[in-house]
Amino acid sequence: MRIRLDIAYDGTHFRGWAKQPTLRTVQGTLEAALARIVGSDVQFVVAGRTDAGVHAAGQVVHVDLDDEQWARIERRHGKAAHDPAGSIAGRMRGVLGAYPDVTVLRSTIAPEGFDARFSAVWRRYRYRLADDGAGYDPLRRHDTTDIRGDLDERAMDAAARTLIGLHDFAAYCIPRERATTIRTLLDYRWERDAEGVLVAEVKADAFCHSMVRSLVGACAAVGAGRLDVTDPVVLRDALERTSEFKVLAARGLTLTEVGYPADELLATRATQTRARRDGESSSD
Repeated sequence: MRIRLDIAYDGTHFRGWAKQPTLRTVQGTLEAALARIVGSDVQFVVAGRTDAGVHAAGQVVHVDLDDEQWARIERRHGKAAHDPAGSIAGRMRGVLGAYPDVTVLRSTIAPEGFDARFSAVWRRYRYRLADDGAGYDPLRRHDTTDIRGDLDERAMDAAARTLIGLHDFAAYCIPRERATTIRTLLDYRWERDAEGVLVAEVKADAFCHSMVRSLVGACAAVGAGRLDVTDPVVLRDALERTSEFKVLAARGLTLTEVGYPADELLATRATQTRARRDGESSSD
């Protein structure tokens, strides 16, 4: 039985998503919680692996439960007799305890052909950046990066929009062996919210390692006047990592949403994406 879990977490005190021996990670914490419920080990597949310190409001995973594990859910789902799969989220929240920094928002039986990673057609991130004009808010210190000076949000937005499209983003990625850096950047824009904080919305089919924080750093350099509006594209097309801008801190970055096609297209999308990624040895 394949189960979809929608989850959220504050990444501040996690060493990223991926399970690692002796380190506290989101995957390790959640898998341990579900294992307590079903009585044996489980393995999650995630839509987008996040780095240490990165948050999520709309992360998606799937987990395959064997017959014995599913029978245990059905036997012990309590009042949720009509929806044993839906009871998993509540039971996991109970295991995680009060005020945890990770939670399961909902749990459902996954549609036929659903794969949390390979069926996804896009991921959306948000980055919060506070300059001197916005000021420092101690209540948002875990999800907002502070930067000195006053930034020009119009210049940042103009620069961001020039990067949209299908391109090789090697200049904005930390390379991994045999992994492609070609991505389709579907949306990238900047605006100030009601409190004056600069907020970036970044959407792509997938992201390579450190890509969003590098894109944000380039536009912050434009906003500070260290780069021209046209420079981020020039740097991108050079296809080499550069010291012209800083990769900004993980704290300001949140995975907000993962997009999937209609249910009848899930299996086809997963097959196509898996074949492409196997050939490219790519990562999210």
